[in-house]
Amino acid sequence: MELPGLALAVWMFICFYASVDGYPSGKIREACTSMVPCHGSSPQLSPEHAITVNGTEFKPGDNIEVHLSGPDFEGFFIQARDAEHLDSPAVGSFMLVDQRLSQLLTCGSTKNSAVSHTSKAKKKCIKVYWIAPGDAPTRVQFLATVVKKYKTFWVKIPGPVVSHPNALSPTPPLHATSEAISTSHPVSYLSKPFNASGCGSMKFCIRNPSNCDPESASCFFLSFQQEKNSVFIEMSGPSEGYLALALSRDQWMGDDDAYLCVNEDRRVRVSTAYLKGRSPPVLDSENALEDVSWRLVDGVLQCSFRRSIHLPAYKGRFNLDASYYIFLADGEASEGGLIHKHCRQPLIANGIYNITGLPQDIGGSRSPRLVKAHGALMFVAWITTVSIGVIVARFFKPVWSHSFLFGKEMWFQVHRMLMLTTVILTSISFVLPFIYRGGWSQQAGFHPYLGCTVMALTIFQPLMAGFRPSRHAPRRQLFNWFHWSTGTTARILAVVTMFLGMDLPALDLPDPWDTYTMIGFVAWHVGVDVLLEIHSYCLIRKVEVIEDDRVQILQSLTSAEAEGRLFKQIVLTIYVCGNTVFLIAFLAAINQI
Repeated sequence: MELPGLALAVWMFICFYASVDGYPSGKIREACTSMVPCHGSSPQLSPEHAITVNGTEFKPGDNIEVHLSGPDFEGFFIQARDAEHLDSPAVGSFMLVDQRLSQLLTCGSTKNSAVSHTSKAKKKCIKVYWIAPGDAPTRVQFLATVVKKYKTFWVKIPGPVVSHPNALSPTPPLHATSEAISTSHPVSYLSKPFNASGCGSMKFCIRNPSNCDPESASCFFLSFQQEKNSVFIEMSGPSEGYLALALSRDQWMGDDDAYLCVNEDRRVRVSTAYLKGRSPPVLDSENALEDVSWRLVDGVLQCSFRRSIHLPAYKGRFNLDASYYIFLADGEASEGGLIHKHCRQPLIANGIYNITGLPQDIGGSRSPRLVKAHGALMFVAWITTVSIGVIVARFFKPVWSHSFLFGKEMWFQVHRMLMLTTVILTSISFVLPFIYRGGWSQQAGFHPYLGCTVMALTIFQPLMAGFRPSRHAPRRQLFNWFHWSTGTTARILAVVTMFLGMDLPALDLPDPWDTYTMIGFVAWHVGVDVLLEIHSYCLIRKVEVIEDDRVQILQSLTSAEAEGRLFKQIVLTIYVCGNTVFLIAFLAAINQI
C-alpha cells in the first residue's frame, strides 16, 4: 500500500508547524501552577540565586521593584503568590524593564501575572516591577524558578514577603485624589471599577464579549450617558498600555475623533487626539475633557471623562448628536507614554449609532463582516465539499459504479457537484477581502499570495477536467496524474493558507484553539484516508487469480470491492459527520469574534 501524497505532505507540515514553539522562547504557560520546567529531571535543592525587593509594604497600585540575581542562568520564571497559600494562583501583575531579556505571561485569569525569559542567552540579573492589585492578600511572597542548564534548575526559590499595612486608610471617594497633568482640568483616581447597571436603559453601552461584566479581567466596555449638554464616557478593558476610543464616519481608521487613555509609569493620561490616515494619532495641545478619572488594577485599565456634545472651538472634535461607527482599540505603550500600533483589529460596533439617542446595550466585533464571510466560505469549501469530493472519487468508484444519476455514474456526479460547489464558494470568498480592503493588503504576509495560488489551481482544475481524454485514450494516464497532482497541491496549499489566515488581525480566532482544531481536522482527514487505503489494499489481497486472464482478474477485483460497500458507506457517513462538527466549531468561533 502506498501512503497518499496528501497525507504525507500534510503530516510533514504539521510536524514543522507544531515544533516552532519551544521552551527556549520562555513561553511556558504549562508551568504556571507548578512552576516546574518539563526538562525530565529533578530540581536542585540548594538555590544559588536570590530575589530582592525595594520595600516591605504595599498599597493597591504600588510598584514593587523586584530583582532576580546570581550566577549565570539561561531561564527563569517569576510569580507573586499569597504567602499563606503558596499553591494558590498568581497575585498581581508585572511590568518589564528590559523586553530583550524578559517577557510577560498570563497565568490563570490575571494578565501579565508572571515573567519569564525570552531566550536561553546567559544572564546574571533580571529587574521587573510588581504591581499590587486591589484585592491582594495581606502577605505576598515572590517565587522564582531558575534554569542554569537544561537539567540543572531550582523550583520555587522563596523570595521576600511584602505585606499590606494593617491600618488601612479610608478608601478615597470617586473624585478625591487629584493630580496635575497637562490639562486644564483636575484628574481623579477611581475608587472602584465600572459596572453595567443602566446599560440599555440610561446609557448607551458596548460590551465585548456580549453582556460581559466590566469588572471582569477579559471585558472590553464602553458607555455613553447624556447629561444635559454633555456626555459622560466610560472606557475599560484589559490593557497595560493604552485604550483608544474613536468615532468614525466609516469603518476605516483615519479622519476620526479619538480619545486615548495611556499608561504613563503607572499613571494614566487621558487626552483627545485626531487620527489622520493610518499614521499615529495627533494629540491635541488643549484638552476639552472634564471630570477625568482613571484606574489601573490587575491589568485592567479604566478611565472616564465628560465632554460637551458640541465643541465648535476645538478642531477635529465631532458633534456627539450624530451617528458614527465606534472603535475601541488597545495596545502597548512604552516608557513615557509612547503608544505603539495595536497588534489586533480594533473592536468595532456593528453599524452606525447615535450615542445620544435611544440607550442601547450592544456588542461589537473585531472582524468585519466581509472578512468573516470570507473565512466561513473558505472553511465550508475546504473542510467539507472538497474533502468529501476527493474521498468519493478515490474510494467509491467500485461502490457506485452501477448506480446512475442524470445519465452518469453516481460517484462521478457527486464528485463533480461537490467540486463545482468548491469552485463557486472559493471564487465568491476570494473577492470578499478585495472588496473590503479596496485592493491588495500589504499587512497579510504570505496569506494572500498563497490564496491567489489556490484560487488559480481551483479554476485550472475544472478547466483541465473539461478536456479529459476518453477512458482508454493513450493520454488518459497522463491526465489522471496531472488531475490528481493539481488537486492535491491545491488542498495542501489551502490548508497552509487557512493556518496562516486564522491568526491575521482581521480574523483572529482564539489561540491556540484554532491551531489545535485545524490540526485535529487534518489528522481526522488523513486518518480516514489511510483507513480506506488499508481497506482497499486488504480487498485487493483477497482476489484469487485462477488463470492468467485479465478479464477474470477484473471481475474478481470488482467483486471484492463490492464486498466492502457497506464498510465504505459507514466510514463515509462518519467522515461527513466529523467534518460537519469541525465546520460548526469554526463557524461558531468566527461568529464570536
